[in-house]
Amino acid sequence: MAFNFKNIFKKKETKKPETPSEKFWSWIKTIFWAVVVVMIINGIAIASFVVPTGSMENTVMTGDFLFVNKFIYGPTTPQVVPFFNIPLPFYKFPAPKDPEKGDVIVFIFPGMREEVKSPVFQYYLKRCVATAGDTLQIKDNHLFINGKESTLPEHAVIDYSDYEDPSDKFRTFPVGMNYTRNNYGPIRIPKEGDVIKLTQENYREWATFIGREGHEIENTGTSILIDGKVITKYKVERNYCFGMGDNRDHSLDSRYWGFIPYENVVGTPMIVYWSWDTNLPLARLFDKFSTIRFDRFLNIIR
Repeated sequence: MAFNFKNIFKKKETKKPETPSEKFWSWIKTIFWAVVVVMIINGIAIASFVVPTGSMENTVMTGDFLFVNKFIYGPTTPQVVPFFNIPLPFYKFPAPKDPEKGDVIVFIFPGMREEVKSPVFQYYLKRCVATAGDTLQIKDNHLFINGKESTLPEHAVIDYSDYEDPSDKFRTFPVGMNYTRNNYGPIRIPKEGDVIKLTQENYREWATFIGREGHEIENTGTSILIDGKVITKYKVERNYCFGMGDNRDHSLDSRYWGFIPYENVVGTPMIVYWSWDTNLPLARLFDKFSTIRFDRFLNIIR
């Protein structure tokens, strides 16, 4: 057998330098795959969430940065394009568990009281206080679930006001029930399979809810039409829960915009990994650093 010594001693070919165009597309591909990896991890396992308001004080504080367990209520395909907040159609895989009373939950906001869909994709954080099939009532600021008073964890309790805002009855969900934040219900949390009797009197009460389940509903004045068919009963298609802020006097929650579909619940916060004043702009970085709350670091959310 003959050996080709030229091949043995042949110098390794040097790689041609990339052109500006090749460098640009290499950079684009790197960014693209980085975003894809972030979207997959964000949908399946762990996500980050910044607390924007004080509605859950003292459980979580405004400016807390949280790690959220997204696997517990069912991982999903990516729900939003990172950095652009563009919502995506997503599939939710079977969940290890459903939301339970007392859970702190992160969920996709369903929209304001009369909105079938929120115009902006955003996540909210509240405490799940009632689940599908429960009856909820608030009497003089005391919460009752199935007739039994429900209390908050000791660390979450703050002083509540007995002041009743007369305008609440024009803002609370559902339309026309005239509930207030301190005196609300009784109301049943919808459960898959529940049958709702529809009448001219309660049409407005259920119109948004049925629209959120994906149906066109119309009142002709004499008949109620769902997807163009005259109907007197409606069968609920999904399970729902009811979310409230621990800081109940300062919380825009299910009392004002309605029930949360289980499929909208995307995770539960686990731990605080950073906390500071998010209202200060980055231009005031030194002032911002002075607001770091080191005592919040590694706090477990309960």
